Amino acid sequence: MTTATLAAIVLIGGFIALMLMRVPVSFAMLLSTLGCALVTGTNFSVLVRQMVDGVNNFSLLSIPFFILMGEIMGAGGISDKIIDLANLAVGRFRGGLAYVNCLSSMFFGGISGSAVADVSSLGTIVIPMMVKQGYDEDFSVGLTVTTACQGVLIPPSHNMVIYALAAGGGVSIGSLFMAGAVPGIVLGCAMMALCFFMGKKYNFPKGVAIPKEQRKSVILRGILPMLTLVIILVGTGMGVFTATESSAIAVVYTMFLAYVVFRDAKLRDFGKVIKNALKTLAIVMTLLATAKAFAYMMTELRIPAMITAALLSITSNKYVLMLIINILLLLLGCFMDMAPLITIMTPILLPVVTNPAIGMDSVHFGVVMIFNLAVGLCTPPVGSALFVGCAIGKTPIERTAKNMLPLYATMVIVLLLVTYVPDISLLLPRLLMGYGA
Repeated sequence: MTTATLAAIVLIGGFIALMLMRVPVSFAMLLSTLGCALVTGTNFSVLVRQMVDGVNNFSLLSIPFFILMGEIMGAGGISDKIIDLANLAVGRFRGGLAYVNCLSSMFFGGISGSAVADVSSLGTIVIPMMVKQGYDEDFSVGLTVTTACQGVLIPPSHNMVIYALAAGGGVSIGSLFMAGAVPGIVLGCAMMALCFFMGKKYNFPKGVAIPKEQRKSVILRGILPMLTLVIILVGTGMGVFTATESSAIAVVYTMFLAYVVFRDAKLRDFGKVIKNALKTLAIVMTLLATAKAFAYMMTELRIPAMITAALLSITSNKYVLMLIINILLLLLGCFMDMAPLITIMTPILLPVVTNPAIGMDSVHFGVVMIFNLAVGLCTPPVGSALFVGCAIGKTPIERTAKNMLPLYATMVIVLLLVTYVPDISLLLPRLLMGYGA
């Protein structure tokens, strides 16, 4: 056995073994990387430098800002205003509360950028409302969890920032933001279509219209938070400022709404908001640092090149190969969280899909990868959004996941549509940013 083969076994096999032993992902990557370095004789100082380079990037500043913005939104009760606005738009129809669930997730996802934050903020309000109005509790939880995945597609999404950096910095974050918007909206519309047919079949209860005298206030209070999305999309799309600058401006605007306009958030609790944001940020940054060293050792051992050759040897048909990659990502998403998978799999799969034999655009692939891993947030055994939703709805995970099969099927159909029709992702970047021109 050659040294390179043994090193590859230690790196990949050690990582998988440590994961099966329930070692945290960042530590599993670090320990397997150190073991691989011992086999190859790589100086540890090289790995330290790689870890520092992994987090020493100006674009990464957008991540703490986006995380902080989501925490402020949660503390400021912004979810209430979003739900009221969605209720005004679609709540009066049969199955109206199911539509409200889909639409409010679409709105809130464009502000928080996090599926878990979406479920945590909206789920505590919408799930009890749906159950009280007569909806099945498993359906209520499942719909909330699956529609929350729009949060990682519709900008802002710090996972897109992670993908751009994992891709080597050659992918525009602004283009990724634009590319995720339409697929996120298509997913929301598909979920609403499913609710329409299920509403007819199961006779969903009809919603109650908001009184006329309250509509103006609901619109005003709901649109103000939505301007955060306008700041980010228009600012980055028109080149007014970078993704990092837009995230900082969005935080200032969000603080103004939460502490000055609505006054639902208390300044005395701001320390807790910062603490929660820092805890999340510490997890993300540790993952990025260790994943950078892990990816460096994979590149040194030419593992991405070998996987590229292996996949291309299976079939030369790009559509079949894209289906295989989708299945691979869906399976991996069931067992690992999104951020580490992005940092590990991007250097491996990006050379495969951008190979002339496939010719997939790197921005398009970024959206497809994030969509795949978003499905993993809703699936057992480690779906974080599913766990939060079931905790809020007090439903068993096994039963809820089983009853979510129509919702999973809808997500997969939209995923395949986004995979095989690149214009769904690339339309906005081309129109607003001249991408690919």
